[in-house]
Amino acid sequence: MSATWRAWFAEAVGTALLLSAVVGSGIMGERLAQGNAAIALLANSIATGCALYALIVMFAGVSGAHFNPLVTVVARLDGLIGTPAAVAHVVAQLGGAVLGVWLAHAMFEMPI
Repeated sequence: MSATWRAWFAEAVGTALLLSAVVGSGIMGERLAQGNAAIALLANSIATGCALYALIVMFAGVSGAHFNPLVTVVARLDGLIGTPAAVAHVVAQLGGAVLGVWLAHAMFEMPI
């Protein structure tokens, strides 16, 4: 697998894992908090922060670990990546985001 394909694959997988962590921790936080919005938000925030840190550490060397189309657009505007790579990153991120939300819903047996 070439370096560019590895980067796009890393962006898709990283974004999917991040979104499944964000959505999944939100669902679990709501269920465990029993109506206490502050506890649900705290649980979701901590889980999201920890997941994002772990994913950045894992994927930064492969793809830059953007995981967000806006971050990719800013990297493009700063000249850190080229236009074709930026477009491919965004497509991979959007596909990964959809997959991650589907995975979170499947984990908690919720309709997709």
